[in-house]
Amino acid sequence: MRIINLNGAGRDVLEQVAILLVDSFKEHWTTFDSAFQEVQESLTSDRISRVAVDKNGIVLGWIGGISQYSGNVWELHPLVVRSEFRHQGIGSALVLDLENKVRERGGLTLWLGTDDEDNMTSLSDINLYPNVWKHIANIKNLRGHPYEFYQKLGFVIVGVMPDANGVGKPDIYMAKSLRN
Repeated sequence: MRIINLNGAGRDVLEQVAILLVDSFKEHWTTFDSAFQEVQESLTSDRISRVAVDKNGIVLGWIGGISQYSGNVWELHPLVVRSEFRHQGIGSALVLDLENKVRERGGLTLWLGTDDEDNMTSLSDINLYPNVWKHIANIKNLRGHPYEFYQKLGFVIVGVMPDANGVGKPDIYMAKSLRN
């Protein structure tokens, strides 16, 4: 496996990434065209867009970064790995690669939002107000939510947006300092 810039890759690679988005996030990208537009938007100069490919040029995963706060902070968006290649270190390698690319551009913090739309944590299906931080401190992973994947990579929960995706469906905000 190698990780390369998506910017400059051939149309075949861009199309593979769009198909990967539709396959993995059907609720957000329902058509190839909407996914392909997302892929194209990732190719601007204020973004980082990297793909993991195998020796045959097959896309195994994709990660993106979006510059914010004058480049001090970057949003990790998106991260996706082909289902048959998950739990093999590809996602971790993509995140570490993105961290290095963000550092090269002077970034200090990398953050992400990881939705809980499917009642996968103890933060879902409840009213988080008025004790939001109490709920965060006592979070439990009920059904394999990816927040623990990010914690293993050094990210910490820095907040939540209650009801971001509807009643009882929060977005969990995580961040990691890149100053080391």
